[in-house]
Amino acid sequence: MVSGMDGTKTVFEVRAALRALYRSQRFAVLSTDDHGQPFTSLMAFAASEDLGKLVVLTERTTRKFANLKTNSRVALLIDDRENKGSDTQDSVAVTAIGEAAEVDPITGAPLLELYLARHPYLAEFAASPSCAIVQVNVSSYLLVSRFQKVLEWRPGS
Repeated sequence: MVSGMDGTKTVFEVRAALRALYRSQRFAVLSTDDHGQPFTSLMAFAASEDLGKLVVLTERTTRKFANLKTNSRVALLIDDRENKGSDTQDSVAVTAIGEAAEVDPITGAPLLELYLARHPYLAEFAASPSCAIVQVNVSSYLLVSRFQKVLEWRPGS
């Protein structure tokens, strides 16, 4: 289901727009909660084929990881801006809203494989015993284009 839809975008078109954005962008801004204060981090990410899951890796000693353990609710911003004035009309931004949790290496092996296929240069980091595989189960996407056009899509709907 797509809400905020003006009748011109279908679920398939929204998913296609998300996939295109995710193919072109390798980084997202992860927002976590630090006892009521938002905290953001630039993260390499990968998305599952059905777009229901995003995966990031982080050291277990980071503030963002501590935040995730305290409050699993997160948001990730992915966009295609180029820092030009025309970005207000031309860029696309997506906020993925969901719940994040560390997954064990066995359960998370397919996610790690997906992540490393996209970010092979992070293989050494991923192999570190202090590195956590974090799965974000996306509950909704907010897709903003043309500055004010906002569509919401919920995976699985």
